[in-house]
Amino acid sequence: MARAFITGATGQDGSYLTERLLAEGTEVHALLQPGERPADVDLQGVAIHRGDLTDVAEVRRLLVDLAPGEVYNLAAVSSVARSWAEPDLTSRVNGLAAAALLESAWQAQEKSGRPVRVVQASSAEMFGIPVTSPQDEETPLRPVNPYGAAKAHAHLMVDVYRRRGLHAVSAIHYNHESPRRPRHFVTRKVTATVAAIARGRADRLQLGNLDARRDWGWAPDHVDAMVRAARADHPGDYVVATGTSRSVRDFVAMAFAHVGIAEWESLVSVDGDLLRPQDAPELVGNPARARRELGWAPTVAFDELVARMVDADLARLDAGRE
Repeated sequence: MARAFITGATGQDGSYLTERLLAEGTEVHALLQPGERPADVDLQGVAIHRGDLTDVAEVRRLLVDLAPGEVYNLAAVSSVARSWAEPDLTSRVNGLAAAALLESAWQAQEKSGRPVRVVQASSAEMFGIPVTSPQDEETPLRPVNPYGAAKAHAHLMVDVYRRRGLHAVSAIHYNHESPRRPRHFVTRKVTATVAAIARGRADRLQLGNLDARRDWGWAPDHVDAMVRAARADHPGDYVVATGTSRSVRDFVAMAFAHVGIAEWESLVSVDGDLLRPQDAPELVGNPARARRELGWAPTVAFDELVARMVDADLARLDAGRE
């Protein structure tokens, strides 16, 4: 039986990945923080190991002992806003711990004599304010926030270990969403608040920069890209994106339209406290390599993505779960 090791299994992407691997019959092991509760994520059938990703020695012992065929590093301080509040923690988790996990995978491969395939969840935030648009795998890294800088360090280390003989992959994710996205992310904040307004339980949506443009995809599609990259004949870096950018304003308008509210501007206000110190005006990816080499393509359009998220939040409200 194939064996996989996942960090970040209780997050949006980790939950979809876990479900997929279990459905395939893979033996799934997950690293959870001490005291971490799975919340709404069903981890039945998963071998859970408690530990801190930044505890290099302990995680290394575990990985070398398990010698999994696939390793997916999805754990991260995932909020750009939080990275500004806790840059030291962000550097340790998103950068240094990821680099240590690559070394651990290499040691597991050396000891077991079997290949270990590693997927690092990278981010378009590494490009910062990019010099070209759309961005591809050759776009220079110019991060403008602690999150992007830490992810860039891990991304560069992937190439180092790939040259050392590890099947190391960097999946460069652009924004990707689903109803499982936590509420502190702007997209879920939008859909949850719009649902509440539609049900008469809120009267205003407060946001930061409405003009920022992002490339929004469907989270399970992004998970599919990672699995394909892990199992490809040759390792590489892959931009995982739709190739189309939309503004936050577009996202808001689409969410309100889905609940039948056309005149929404008076219901939205800009809160200066929600503006980031620096923010890339537009991030949009070129997924040509992933299409060509992995046979990957997005399956859910932007309007359908927003609709699914709004419907899920309406259902939560109607069921009394919010």
